[in-house]
Amino acid sequence: MAFGWIDEQADARRRAGLVRTLRPRPADTPLLDLASNDYLGLARHPEVTEAAAAAARTWGGGSTGSRLVTGTTELHTELERELADFCGFEAALVFSSGYAANLAAVTALAPHGSLIVSDAGNHASLIDGCRLARATTQVVAHADPEAVRKALGTHAGEAVLVSDTVFSVDGDAAPLAQFAAACREHGAGLVVDDAHGLGVLGPGGRGAPHAAGLAGADDVVVTATLSKSLGSQGGAVLGPARVIEHLINAARTFIFDTGLAPAAAGAALAALRLLRREPERAARARTVATELHARLTAAGLEAVRPDAAVVSVRAPSPESAVRWAADCRAAGLAVGCFRPPSVPDGISRLRLTARADLSGAQIERAVRVIGETRP
Repeated sequence: MAFGWIDEQADARRRAGLVRTLRPRPADTPLLDLASNDYLGLARHPEVTEAAAAAARTWGGGSTGSRLVTGTTELHTELERELADFCGFEAALVFSSGYAANLAAVTALAPHGSLIVSDAGNHASLIDGCRLARATTQVVAHADPEAVRKALGTHAGEAVLVSDTVFSVDGDAAPLAQFAAACREHGAGLVVDDAHGLGVLGPGGRGAPHAAGLAGADDVVVTATLSKSLGSQGGAVLGPARVIEHLINAARTFIFDTGLAPAAAGAALAALRLLRREPERAARARTVATELHARLTAAGLEAVRPDAAVVSVRAPSPESAVRWAADCRAAGLAVGCFRPPSVPDGISRLRLTARADLSGAQIERAVRVIGETRP
């Protein structure tokens, strides 16, 4: 029977407690949200939503084509210019998603005969970029500059190190300065995904590369998403102008994909301007994460110390993690639930988002619910 193997895999997932289901959310919900990636609380900010509506009224519901045909509007170029300036890079290029941006950067910057050194904790989009690239990929120990040096030392040609800046599972930060030093010793490029750093780390939320003193470097390329701190949708690559020009001509997820919808571009631009005006939002997100971690560990839970706005709490098993998240939801709290294969170490977790707009009372309520429902 065609696709008969699907039933076998479905049975295996059920036995392992790894079945995933869609849960449509209503427009208004009484749940306290610690599950989304809306780090700065901007997805529903009136300025952001009105900018999205205004862009749709002006430019239409969609971009109508690929960026190289009809999909580039004046709004896209304005967003790219301001995003590059904010993050401290020479140029930026906007994509329809952060996933597409990562595929573009990795595949276009790792040609045949080159070496990709990939951190073991990288996001799936970076891993898929490595798989699609024509380079040889060597996976190295998580957040280990010496492992990077050793890998780069085995290759005499072009090479690039690929890493998240903040890893999405535990929220720990990569040692970017040490990574850059290792790359420079071997003449390698550095490509980092700042999806969880933009808007949270660096002065005024300018990102982890800016905080590490790497912004604007000619050997550093940064990818980012517009769907987390900026409360919109889409992705971007930032770096030297010659790298961005190369992506326009060589990145398949740019050339052949429909451009980002104008509404998303307008929302992201409004959020970026709001962050410029209210830089304290970034510091508040970090403060909330620190407080969440302190309260959770004080309650006897195994929580990982956050470097940005992600706080993870270890669960005994995939099944218990699912049940724990469901019990939290029943008690009025939405939390993320990460299980294999989404976690590189096989350990299931609750994943909490430390949003800048959470109050002290909401933090206290979240910790109480998580503690009372622990398996």
